[in-house]
Amino acid sequence: MLDWDNLRVFLELTRSQGLVEAAKKLGIDHSTVSRRMRRFEEQVGSQLFERNNQGYTLTAEGHRLIEYAERVESTVYAAAEELSGHNRLLSGQVRLGATEGFGTFVLAPHLAHFCARHPHITVDLLPVPRFVNLSKREADIGVTIERPQSGNYVVTKLTDYLLKLYATRSYLETHAPIKTLQDLNSHAFIGYVDDLVFSEELRYKDNVAPAAFRAFRSTSVIAQYTAARSGQGLAILPCFLAQQSDDLVPVLDGQADIQRAFWLVAATETRNVARVAALWRYLREVIEPNRPFLMGESRHMTYSDTIVPA
Repeated sequence: MLDWDNLRVFLELTRSQGLVEAAKKLGIDHSTVSRRMRRFEEQVGSQLFERNNQGYTLTAEGHRLIEYAERVESTVYAAAEELSGHNRLLSGQVRLGATEGFGTFVLAPHLAHFCARHPHITVDLLPVPRFVNLSKREADIGVTIERPQSGNYVVTKLTDYLLKLYATRSYLETHAPIKTLQDLNSHAFIGYVDDLVFSEELRYKDNVAPAAFRAFRSTSVIAQYTAARSGQGLAILPCFLAQQSDDLVPVLDGQADIQRAFWLVAATETRNVARVAALWRYLREVIEPNRPFLMGESRHMTYSDTIVPA
C-alpha cells in the first residue's frame, strides 16, 4: 500500500522547482523531503526522479505515477470537504483561472457583484496568459479557449466570442489604404510571440495576413491592446477588449473576423461543492446576456439585477 503522505510529498516535489521550494510549501526540512523520496522509491520499487545539478526530473515511471497520485489527492480533498460539511456551505474560497483579457475585462467586474451577493465566499481570480492547471489544484474552475480532451472534468461551453482586426483612425489616415486582405501584407502587425503561444487557437494572424510583418510581439493580449492604441500597427483583438477604447476601429469589418469559444471547466470531484457550484451557475447566468457584447454587437456589458444568488 502506498502511503498518502509520501504521495503528497511526491506531488509537491513534481510541482516545485526543487527541494527547497517543495520543503517550504510542505513545512518540512528539505533533507526530510529528499530522505522521504528515497524511501518512497524503495517502497514503489522504481526510480521516480533523476537527480542532477538542475534539480529533480521525473523519470518515465514518475510521469506514470502522477496521474494516479492526482486522483488520490482529489479524492482525499473531496472526502475532507464532505466530512467537514464545507462542501454544502456557501462560504470559503473559490479560485477561478481565466485567460488574461477575458478575466480582467469581463469576469472581474461581474465577480465583484458575485462577492457582494455572497459575502462569505472569497473569490481568487487568476487572469493569466496561459492555461491554469486544474489537476495541480491551481484553480477550482477554469475558463479556457480549448475544450479539454482528457481528464476527469465537467465541461460546458460558456460562450462564443468574436475577434476583429483593429487600428487607430490616425494609423489608417497615415498609412496605405486597406481595401482587401491582400493589402494587409504591406502593414505592420502587433501579435503573439510564435514560440510562446499557449494554444494554437491564438495563431490568428496566420488566418488573416500570414505574410505581414510583426513589428511588436507579446505574450500578453493586454500589452497588444495597449500597443495597438499607440497607433503604430494593426492588431487582431477580442471585441470585448478593443471596444474598451474609442481610439480603435475595425478594419475590413466582416472580412477578417475570427470566432472562438470559451469553455467552463472544473474537476468532477469539486464541481458540486456548494461554493464552486454557485460560482459556476453565476458565470453561466451573467455571460449569456452578454453574448452581443462578446460578439462585437454591443459596446456595453449587461449587469442583471434579477439573478437570485444560488
